[in-house]
Amino acid sequence: MGDDGHAVSYNVLAHGTPVRSSDGVVIGTVREALANEREQIFDGLVIDTPNGQRFVDAPEIERLAERAVTLTIDAATAAGLPERDSAGGGPVFDAQPDAGRFRKLWRRRR
Repeated sequence: MGDDGHAVSYNVLAHGTPVRSSDGVVIGTVREALANEREQIFDGLVIDTPNGQRFVDAPEIERLAERAVTLTIDAATAAGLPERDSAGGGPVFDAQPDAGRFRKLWRRRR
């Protein structure tokens, strides 16, 4: 795998940086880093792959470095990453306000 250089922030991660799976396979290159700007939280990466643009969620990223990004998932799992959504971010998930621990709070606000 070689030397990937120093760890870097998602704010300075270069477009075109190689993205490797946990088993060392280069699966694509960085297109852009996504963040929740209001809360300044890293959300994930959009990467260019031979099969189009894919979204990699932040927990699936082990390390951002000067010369490579390393994922926590292997190449087989990475092959199933979701496509980038048409709005330009990660995949779109429908909120289910009647599910989970916030159900009572949500019902009170309606």
